[in-house]
Amino acid sequence: MYLRNTWYVAAWDTEVTREPKQIKVLGEKIVVFRSQAGEPIALMDACPHRKLPLSKGRIKGDHIECGYHGLTFDCSGTCVRVPGQDRIPAATNVHSYPVVSRYDLVWIWMGDPALADPDKIFHIEHFDDPEWGINRGDAIPFACNYLYITDNLLDPSHVAWVHQSSFGTAACEEEPLTITGTDNGVIVSRWMYDTEVAPFYKRLVPFEGNCDREQHYEVRYPSLAYIKAIFVPAGLGGDADNLPEGQYFQMDSYNFMTPIDEDTTRYFWFQVRNVSPNDEEVSNYMSESVMHAFNEDREILIEVQKGMRDKITRNVDIAIDAGPLLFRRRLQKLIAAEENSNQEA
Repeated sequence: MYLRNTWYVAAWDTEVTREPKQIKVLGEKIVVFRSQAGEPIALMDACPHRKLPLSKGRIKGDHIECGYHGLTFDCSGTCVRVPGQDRIPAATNVHSYPVVSRYDLVWIWMGDPALADPDKIFHIEHFDDPEWGINRGDAIPFACNYLYITDNLLDPSHVAWVHQSSFGTAACEEEPLTITGTDNGVIVSRWMYDTEVAPFYKRLVPFEGNCDREQHYEVRYPSLAYIKAIFVPAGLGGDADNLPEGQYFQMDSYNFMTPIDEDTTRYFWFQVRNVSPNDEEVSNYMSESVMHAFNEDREILIEVQKGMRDKITRNVDIAIDAGPLLFRRRLQKLIAAEENSNQEA
């Protein structure tokens, strides 16, 4: 069901404190907290004795103490105290998950800890670039399977109908798509020429009149997305590597979908932009508008989840599904290969 030997977003950095907190990733309950040095810690959220969640206990220095009978664990999950006995059985240790803070997020590795390489965490270009602005918002709960969200993020055409008041224009309905499979995901992209600037972007582009617009939708396995929007004056588009200096707008949207369980996903997101880097009003405008658009997606995808779950006739795939279907097929192969490797081991 899930690819495990990969990095998922567990939480925003600000959500992990010295107070133990339960999160859920891939159906597993996990307690997260910070060490005295400020490092994030993630352990299986169940005391081995009677399975009380450790998140119901308390932090003491760099230890977490169960709130039922006081079994105590260090940051590696090793049990260091069992009240009333000197011998500590190895079975009292709890699983520790590799976690790393990066880009104001806490990333968690759900597979074999020996394979957890922080260098494989998704790279965010321009994150600390003082010439680029950033906006963000709260993580959004989606009551649907994460793959319906990756489907949506590999479908640029949906903006013509779902986001008519923000991201979409009529040009988004018919323009052909280029679909590219890569080693780590799928890219769906296109340039649209001499079209009206979509409502959301009119306040942001540094020019007047019609535009050439690139939509670049890239989803990497298993559920990490990079969405690039580029706007240039009409007649100057077609080459994202040679943009007219001072005459283009670019917004890079990062979207990280963390499966909570089969039917629930937590959606982390932020955008970086090449204009107004220190303008808080622009950042607030973008965050509020993007949140509105994401809620439009959420309403649709919740109903898609219900419709696909309860369907009594076979669903039909159409041409615009080529990117999402390619992504699903390749992801399923990766999951199957990982499962086979685990069985052989």
